[in-house]
Amino acid sequence: MPTEPPKTGWDLHCHTVFSDGTETPTALVRLSREIGLHGVAITDHDTTAGWQEAEQAAVTIGQPLMRGTEITAHVHGVSVHMLAYLYNPHSQHIRELFETTRQGRLERTKRMVALMSKDLPISWDDVLAQVKQGSRTTIGRPHIADALVAAGVYRDRNEAFQGAVASSSPYYLPTPSPTAQQVVEAIRDAGGVTVIAHAADPSRNKHVLSDEQIRELADQGLDGLEVWHRGNPEDQRRRLLELARQCHLLVTGGSDWHGAGKPNALGEYLTDDETVARIAERGAIAIV
Repeated sequence: MPTEPPKTGWDLHCHTVFSDGTETPTALVRLSREIGLHGVAITDHDTTAGWQEAEQAAVTIGQPLMRGTEITAHVHGVSVHMLAYLYNPHSQHIRELFETTRQGRLERTKRMVALMSKDLPISWDDVLAQVKQGSRTTIGRPHIADALVAAGVYRDRNEAFQGAVASSSPYYLPTPSPTAQQVVEAIRDAGGVTVIAHAADPSRNKHVLSDEQIRELADQGLDGLEVWHRGNPEDQRRRLLELARQCHLLVTGGSDWHGAGKPNALGEYLTDDETVARIAERGAIAIV
């Protein structure tokens, strides 16, 4: 198993305007080809709304595309983001899961804005003004951040996430979400592949997932761990690689690209072609 991130391959963690990214799916596919990636995945939060545009762009531009989604979950109070790839989007289990999670995100965001509006120049209309694709967009904290930037409270989204939008902020409310086990089961039922995103990023939780918790998810059908991600410290990467070896899990990499929404550069971390092929073998739908 490689102990260093791949130099060539696919970026399997990217967001567009259909969640909290700033660029269209077409722009994602085009840029991935321009910088020489072998392929790219679209993984917007709790939605498949951007898939069709991404597919059309992939065919037109001639760039391989993996369709996926990032799903917010939890394990005993630890927030866990699950990357789900190549599943059947028409699965009733998936449709119900996404509807519940997207509605939960929406209500949580509204409540946070209501709290902030007592102290800061922000309203729900200000947040909606930052939404690029109307009701097809999964609305969350980044849209609050953009509204605060537009109001002049912060210089950019990153500064907002260090201030009022931070998880340590008095305005913060946790996202209502399913358990990671429920997500693994739903994606497995839909023929897809699940990978824990930024599996050991200490900036996201006071405590990262333990070895035991990851092993338990592996026993329940988890397919892989996103080891190559800027949020995973070097010592944690070594731990994750060893867990992947012991539990026979796939090792993936991704930039967590959001366009201008984050400093993360498209292609800064990659997944090798062999691992992409193994994901494709397991998935219910094909790579475009």
